[in-house]
Amino acid sequence: MPDPDPAEGDISRIGVDPVAFEAFYRRHVAAVGRFVARRVDDPHLAADLTADVFLAVIESAAGYRPDRGSEVGWLFGVARNVVADERRRAARRLRVAGRIAGRRDLDADDLARIEERIDAESAARRTHRALSELPEETRALVELVAVDGLTVAQAATALGLSPVAARVRLHRARRLVRAVLARPATTLA
Repeated sequence: MPDPDPAEGDISRIGVDPVAFEAFYRRHVAAVGRFVARRVDDPHLAADLTADVFLAVIESAAGYRPDRGSEVGWLFGVARNVVADERRRAARRLRVAGRIAGRRDLDADDLARIEERIDAESAARRTHRALSELPEETRALVELVAVDGLTVAQAATALGLSPVAARVRLHRARRLVRAVLARPATTLA
């Protein structure tokens, strides 16, 4: 097992120790915000999902097992699940009741900051859309490694794979991703 990152703390304390949670939050909020902004284009939803990720972290911190992977891999697994849950809820709402209106108000500075983040991640959203042509498991692996910057081992942890299986899937996916990204941008809109 690799040596833990010295910046990483005892994740199991996050749910009961506000100081531990604050340190964890400060260490990772920007990365989680970018992760979410690459996957949604609504600033209100991006803000809500980023907060939901950290609520899920508090709720699941006691179950973190360092022997199964790094803090970052675990966190991105939580973030991925939160975003996937929201997509499922949104699809269900559209099927049952149409669009639900009413979002909480953000102040002008919050909205501007989130819109800047969304604009900054537009190229990453194009890549994300291109990756949607891959099978779900392969796409998730490529996203975590190539888009979110996790190591193969961290991505494997987030997806519940062995590092060897992740490397094999990643190798096979690279050829497919290159072909998809080589297409003109208009075919991905």
